[in-house]
Amino acid sequence: MSFISNSTGAFYERSLAQMGSLRGSLERLQTQISTGQRLTRGSEDPAAASRLRTLARTQRLSEVQADNADKLARDLTEAGDEIAGAANLLSRARELAIRAANDTTGENGRAAIAEELAQLELELFDRANAQTLTGEPLFAGTAAGPAFVRAADGTVSYNGNSDIASVPVAAGTELERGVTGAQVFEFDLNGTPTNAFAVLAGLSAALSGGSPDPVAAAKAAIEGLDAAIDTTTRNQTVLGTRLAWVEVIQDNQADRALTIAEQQSDLGDTDLGEAIARLQQTLTALEASQSSFTRVSNLTLFNAL
Repeated sequence: MSFISNSTGAFYERSLAQMGSLRGSLERLQTQISTGQRLTRGSEDPAAASRLRTLARTQRLSEVQADNADKLARDLTEAGDEIAGAANLLSRARELAIRAANDTTGENGRAAIAEELAQLELELFDRANAQTLTGEPLFAGTAAGPAFVRAADGTVSYNGNSDIASVPVAAGTELERGVTGAQVFEFDLNGTPTNAFAVLAGLSAALSGGSPDPVAAAKAAIEGLDAAIDTTTRNQTVLGTRLAWVEVIQDNQADRALTIAEQQSDLGDTDLGEAIARLQQTLTALEASQSSFTRVSNLTLFNAL
């Protein structure tokens, strides 16, 4: 009788353990199917869990770098657009200077040109003090204030600094976020430092009666305007080249993000087809185990005991 009792107890323990294991497997499969995640605990596959943690860190860093690249591309585009606008203003000023240098242009014509040049100088000043979408000056370097300021006598001077912030956009890669106003609008003319604003204002004043020989003043101003245009277009090229490099980096970032996502999916995502098949198998095994347990436990020998 003791042997039979021990066997009965062992039968119950084995049956309950088997059904408990099947229920546990069933719950894990149901969780994997509902969440889409193969691993519910790291202990289920330590190597895969460790790799997934590494991929998650890489993904977070890549997202930061991608955000940096997006912002840098916006800043470079905005700066490039402003410089392109400045170059157009200066090209228009050169056309006006050539017209003013023509002997056939009368006094009234030169007065009209002087007025337009004054307006162009104001527009150039506004572009030089343009800001990003977040309110940061585009051409002041790392300074917080406006890139250029106007003194009481009308002269314009650079108010920023020569530092340019660098933005990390990839592992070991940082790119400068722009160019300074001094690089764009200041230059040497015959060995003398000047800026585009001074050239425009000076020509406007000369054509408004400030020079005894406005024709000669207009001819002299063309050289300064050429230097101003060269300076702006050179920096426009710099920004365009930098923006093209950012776009290459963004393409690489997109490829890397896709690779990371695929690796994460391979390691951590549930194979729904396989999981559903295993769920059905486990459910069938559990039902069979429960049925078998019920039949065996109701045998006469067990009842007798």
